[in-house]
Amino acid sequence: MNYDLTHISAGDLLRAEVSTGSANGLKAKEFMDAGKLVPNEIVVTMIKDRLAQPDAAAGWLLDGYPRSKDQADALEEANIRPEVFLLLEVPESILVERVVGRRLDPETGKIYHLKYAPPESEEVEARLIQRSDDTEEKVVPRLETHNKNVAAILDSYSDILVRIDGDQHKDKVYQDIQKALESLSVSA
Repeated sequence: MNYDLTHISAGDLLRAEVSTGSANGLKAKEFMDAGKLVPNEIVVTMIKDRLAQPDAAAGWLLDGYPRSKDQADALEEANIRPEVFLLLEVPESILVERVVGRRLDPETGKIYHLKYAPPESEEVEARLIQRSDDTEEKVVPRLETHNKNVAAILDSYSDILVRIDGDQHKDKVYQDIQKALESLSVSA
């Protein structure tokens, strides 16, 4: 089922800013490289601007945002409230493994995982790169920061929270997400 939602990834927006070398991108890169959250004044503005674009008017899926109580509050202040908040729950050891094994094909933009979704040829494998923030040294502090902030965010969305077991086969995770989204359309 296609929900006609515009996928908006906070991480993709940040990486786009970094790649353009903008002032916000350069500031964001310092925080990202240290495994820390990018300051709200940068991220909140980017998210609000992106949600104001025409393709997001019919519906959107925020990926990786909000990551702090301040960010959740900033959305509320802008009268932006999701209909559902999906929390994919995965043990930290699995998250670290997933991030550290992730690779990007710079020619196609396709994401691979060395263990779970390896490249289809040696040629593709030879050109894969690892993002600078996809190391254990950087992901562990990111997870620590996430864990400190998640409880406050969940309090903001407790009435629309749906917990999903993210440590299942991806097809089952997708089915659980579909079930949560279909319950919205039934209750609407």
